[in-house]
Amino acid sequence: MNKHIPQEVVTVLHSLMKASFDAYAVGGCVRDLLIKKEPKDWDLTTNATPTEVQTLFPDSFYENDFGTVGVKVTPFLSIGKVDREHDVVEVTTYRIESTYSDRRRPDDVQFAKTLEEDLSRRDFTMNAIALAVQNLTSKEASIQLIDPFDGQKDIEAKVIRAVGDAHERFNEDALRMIRAVRLGAELDFTIEEKTLEAIKKNAALLTHVSIERIRDEFSRIIMSQHPKHGIELLHDTDLLRYIVPELEDGIGVEQNHHHTYTVWEHNLRALETCPSKKLSVRLATLLHDVGKPRAKRGKGRECTFYNHEYVGEHMTRKILTRLRYPKKVIDHASLLVRNHMFYYSVDEVSETAVRRIIRKVGLDNMKDLMDVRIGDRLGSDTKKAKPYKLRHFEYMVEKVSKDPLSVKMLKLNGDIMIKDLNFTPGPKIGAILNVLLAEVIDDPIKNTLENLTKRALELKDEELTTLNELAKERISEKRKEEDQNTKEKHWVK
Repeated sequence: MNKHIPQEVVTVLHSLMKASFDAYAVGGCVRDLLIKKEPKDWDLTTNATPTEVQTLFPDSFYENDFGTVGVKVTPFLSIGKVDREHDVVEVTTYRIESTYSDRRRPDDVQFAKTLEEDLSRRDFTMNAIALAVQNLTSKEASIQLIDPFDGQKDIEAKVIRAVGDAHERFNEDALRMIRAVRLGAELDFTIEEKTLEAIKKNAALLTHVSIERIRDEFSRIIMSQHPKHGIELLHDTDLLRYIVPELEDGIGVEQNHHHTYTVWEHNLRALETCPSKKLSVRLATLLHDVGKPRAKRGKGRECTFYNHEYVGEHMTRKILTRLRYPKKVIDHASLLVRNHMFYYSVDEVSETAVRRIIRKVGLDNMKDLMDVRIGDRLGSDTKKAKPYKLRHFEYMVEKVSKDPLSVKMLKLNGDIMIKDLNFTPGPKIGAILNVLLAEVIDDPIKNTLENLTKRALELKDEELTTLNELAKERISEKRKEEDQNTKEKHWVK
């Protein structure tokens, strides 16, 4: 495990220990090492006070009331801007905490004397493991794990278990409940029975937590490797009713003969299979059919959901606004929900109709719309993410969105020819531009104003009838060639 601890972290640990202080890595970074995952950040704990830590590390900052000093180090994390000036290793003094009147932050923070006291205040056993690097100055440096709550066993069993009394942990900090779910979704872990029951019993405490913090945890669930598992855990723990209760309206709502699953099951399966890594697209996929329960008419396999996409758009905008997502995310997700039902049939939909869809959605959003449709299809137990008609639709989108192969691509145009080259307005200008386009098609480097001006003057007194016909034929051939390449790209005929 030694080789996975960055030198920048080892240096901070060594500096603390050399000054006769305790020093341990702790929390999520240790958990991640144990599950062979690269930590995204590093937290250390020590018996040194914040003042002593800052004295030891002059290039540090202390901007909180919780004993955490940020020590600036040379960039080493795999995330962040390439040109950033530094990364931060957080060093926190051992602490014990008093009551949590607001169910989120301690009323008073007191520094503890021992590591065990510090670990006992943490949320889950897998986050209450400390790591010490011993004999740092010798070739026999070794790792020691301090694990008073058997967190390693829970990691091996893929279990999330509260430290000590779960009710106390969640009454101290209600956000821990949704964090348990988020960790379950990210790591594909289950929540231990007593911890699960404590979350259910205390779910209403989530109302004491700021909506921004809830939103951030919810977003991480949506973006996790197992978002379906995460949403199911939110439902099983009764937390979902305080976040997106509208989703639960789809539970037990059967659909028509086009669908295998209920609205609830379909929405979750769509999210799980959505290929996009964009938050707004995943939110849209989860919510794409949220309007169906309200739009449903009739019963059985012949029921209908007319205009559910418009109902869903209104609900999506309301939900995401309530969760205080940025306007850009709200607008994008709502747009995708409204348009996810776009109709396309190879033999029925024309280029004009495809252009109409592009105008409604925006060319930059077509890939995102397709990702929502893929999730929608796979979430319906359809085996193919992209059937022929969707591949053909992508081909048509690319075809109609490309700049047409025309004289407009040339650096020279008729206005310049008339104004600067003394050409007489008339069909000859068009004939010369066609000849120039044919030449540029064969050798794009010729498409400069200087070269085209020279060639136009050379052709000014030529008889261009034959040349014009040959040029048009070459342009037509190139258009067919480009169209065939686009078809092959999308596997269509």
